[in-house]
Amino acid sequence: MEEKKNEPFFLAIGFFRPHSPYVAPKKYFDQYLLDKIPLPREIENDLDDVPEAALFTKPSHWGLTEPERREAQRAYYATISFMDAQVGKLLDALDRLKLADNTIIVFWSDHGYNVGQHGQWMKQSLFENSARVPLIISVPGGLKGKASGRTVELIDIYPTLAELTGLDPHQQLQGKSLTPLLKNPAAAWDRPAYTQVRRDKIFGRSVRTERFRYTEWDEGRAGVELYDHQTDPDEFKNLARDNGHSKTVKELALLLRKGLAIQ
Repeated sequence: MEEKKNEPFFLAIGFFRPHSPYVAPKKYFDQYLLDKIPLPREIENDLDDVPEAALFTKPSHWGLTEPERREAQRAYYATISFMDAQVGKLLDALDRLKLADNTIIVFWSDHGYNVGQHGQWMKQSLFENSARVPLIISVPGGLKGKASGRTVELIDIYPTLAELTGLDPHQQLQGKSLTPLLKNPAAAWDRPAYTQVRRDKIFGRSVRTERFRYTEWDEGRAGVELYDHQTDPDEFKNLARDNGHSKTVKELALLLRKGLAIQ
């Protein structure tokens, strides 16, 4: 940035942390008291209505005791704080070089992460915690500190940057520019988000709307899941076999297939 501060520049910067192993300087561990680490809420018989294919961590928590789970979560939080500090160094450099007012910044992760939800750990699932990612976009002169409840995808980042920088991709893109949401976080938006994961020889595929997450394992042959995030944000109740939600299941099954045809 020092060398290119007077020219257009693009930096793609990736951080290995908080990827396992959870390694970070001691001072970041010291920020989190072990006995204060909050464990995810669990309910009895949570997995009774969940397809076997949906579960990556077997047995639940890989048999870790509660104290061991707290240690693991503490280490994970420490690595996140360590990574955040490195992002802070980049932002400080932009300020020091007086580039912050004319530089677009996008912060995101390639996947989410389970730290014990439903007894699951790591990323290889289609539950909300592992399918959802952080996404923050800062645009010079744009809104600050505003969140949008719309459902977007990582494939939307490229068309967004292309529009903001005046570039023409010269091709039809799967993603859609997020600039309307950057101007108005509550703007009309009807695009869902798709996620898939491989489980042995089959695939699990999930579609997320603002209200629902619908998932099929092996095109439904190995199980189906439906969660209502309006009433069940922790995804404890699978409504896929609930007669009262049969219409929703049909609609989202069609939406899932439509999305797969596009991709």
